Amino acid sequence: MGELVKIFDTTLRDGEQSPGATMNVGEKVRIAEQLEKLNVDIIEAGFPISSEGDFEAVRAISRAIKRCEVAALARANPNDIDRAWEAVKVAKFPRLHTFISTSDIHLTHQLKKSKEEVIRIAARSVARARRYTPNVEFSAMDATRSDIDFLIAIFETAIRAGATTINIPDTVGYAIPSEFGNLIKTIRQKTKGIEKVTVSVHCHNDLGLAVANSLIAVQNGARQVECTINGIGERAGNTSLEEVVMAIRTRKDLFPLHTRVLPKHLFATSRLVSKITGMVVQPNKAIVGANAFAHESGIHQDGVLKEKLTYEIMTPESVGIPKSSLVLGKLSGRHAFRERLKDLGYRLSEKDFELAFARFKQLADKKREIYDEDIESIVVEEILRMPKRFKLVYLNVIAGNVTVPTATVQMEVDGKLMQEAGFGDGPVDATFKTIKKITRTKSKLLQFAINAITSGTEAQGEVTVRLEEKGYTVIGQGADTDVIVASAKAYINALNKMEFKKQKLVGM
Repeated sequence: MGELVKIFDTTLRDGEQSPGATMNVGEKVRIAEQLEKLNVDIIEAGFPISSEGDFEAVRAISRAIKRCEVAALARANPNDIDRAWEAVKVAKFPRLHTFISTSDIHLTHQLKKSKEEVIRIAARSVARARRYTPNVEFSAMDATRSDIDFLIAIFETAIRAGATTINIPDTVGYAIPSEFGNLIKTIRQKTKGIEKVTVSVHCHNDLGLAVANSLIAVQNGARQVECTINGIGERAGNTSLEEVVMAIRTRKDLFPLHTRVLPKHLFATSRLVSKITGMVVQPNKAIVGANAFAHESGIHQDGVLKEKLTYEIMTPESVGIPKSSLVLGKLSGRHAFRERLKDLGYRLSEKDFELAFARFKQLADKKREIYDEDIESIVVEEILRMPKRFKLVYLNVIAGNVTVPTATVQMEVDGKLMQEAGFGDGPVDATFKTIKKITRTKSKLLQFAINAITSGTEAQGEVTVRLEEKGYTVIGQGADTDVIVASAKAYINALNKMEFKKQKLVGM
């Protein structure tokens, strides 16, 4: 099998920094449980000092996860480290991850400190973290734009202070693979004590090279890769977990190594993260995209029919994409529905299960065939969402080419029934304007998109909307066989997310 490459998943920390991808505590725990099922080595649960909500999420994840290490991020200062430990100390396998900038650009313009000061801060911070746990990771932020001799000096200091993992981040996605590979090689050759610790990399995708940089780092001795599901994250995102894992697994000739990740859960994990964050996976996304195993060309189709290996370097089943996602219909009972939920990775309370089953039956009366995507939509969009200030009760829309589109909407706002009617340029516009009137929202609609979840004229329509208010953005999703109802659900879902965000952000 070769040496182990640890997979450090930061979907819940760096991934959440994607615009509009804020998650509540329940959603974070749900993703963490799926990451544990995927069998990643480390889950970076959050940045506890950043907010009370993040602190509570890290603590909840630390309690819930039993097999993976759980890491909490902290800047290199006492308050951050103490707060991070308070959140993560209940974990079965806790890790403290502390960092400080090392590039001249950051030292001059952001930290306004000398290299000598930064080295002293790093030493004190790692030593403080080490008092709490022997599992300490140290990161040199903006390492790829840092002086190599300074990097070596600060890493040697961190190792002497007790760090057991040394992380080399390409924080701004600046590095080119050949350059990054040489950096890893040089650090491993010249840093005293490096052989006693795990060398890690954390690459961003600003030049589209995060996965390539991570893989060449592995070839040069890195044995931990920090990554996210679907490659989500700050700006252009992070290293894609599924791409790194499958590259190592598929190219054994170049990577005589292994990871502990169970690839059969990659697709389900990708879909869960996409549903909860509202960040749609592009169809041509490697490994988990809708077109990743689709063949349009006649030549390709002919080859695949004769022998799959002609145009497929891995099977859909190997990453958890089923041959057929048709599972249930209107005659299916509770037992079959419960088993399918288990297969999809959902563990619901009895109350939530009954709500999901009732909604499934309603949908089954409208559709002959129920797909996995339909079930996931019910569970994620309607059952596991955050507490709702706004709820849709009733919607009636009149539209056509000889009438003014009119929407009548009844909603619950803080538990009180409210009803309004309004006009618009079309049925969706009329619906949104009426909802806006009821909720008195000041949010601006930035994006509206419709996607068919499954095939056929009776398919559920999935609507995604993006709202902005005072510089903050959120994404809402809704699904229904009626696209107008789906649109209303998506808009209200986004409004609820914005309300949730207002509670977390001062001055909104």
